[in-house]
Amino acid sequence: MRGGKCAICSGKFEPRYTQMDHKVPYEVAGDSPLGWDAEDYALLCGSCNRAKSWSCEHCPNWLDEKRPSICLTCYWANPENHSHIALRKIRRADIQWDEDETAIYERLRQLAREGDSSIPEYIKVIISKHVGEI
Repeated sequence: MRGGKCAICSGKFEPRYTQMDHKVPYEVAGDSPLGWDAEDYALLCGSCNRAKSWSCEHCPNWLDEKRPSICLTCYWANPENHSHIALRKIRRADIQWDEDETAIYERLRQLAREGDSSIPEYIKVIISKHVGEI
């Protein structure tokens, strides 16, 4: 498959299922006097692009301040090094299991159910044990 990797979820998609998106929403940054550079954009899958749009459109920065510098520290513009999501103190890591990896996901789901937990809650427990709780 030739295609691209979503900058948010790291999923691999055929080109027809990806979309180029402004890292800083056009509504916030407007037209750049020098034009836009490639690093101003991110390749997103449709699902992540819709989630980003909804989150951005409800962000106080989008609604009131319109400061691009705030957007650049958001998860949606910089998922590997963010300090907030729509100005809320949240950290997020998206994980996707492809093809042969889905067996790992199924095992996680089984273990989470046995512990009467959701998969994200169970993964947090595993990570906390590995890196140490704060």
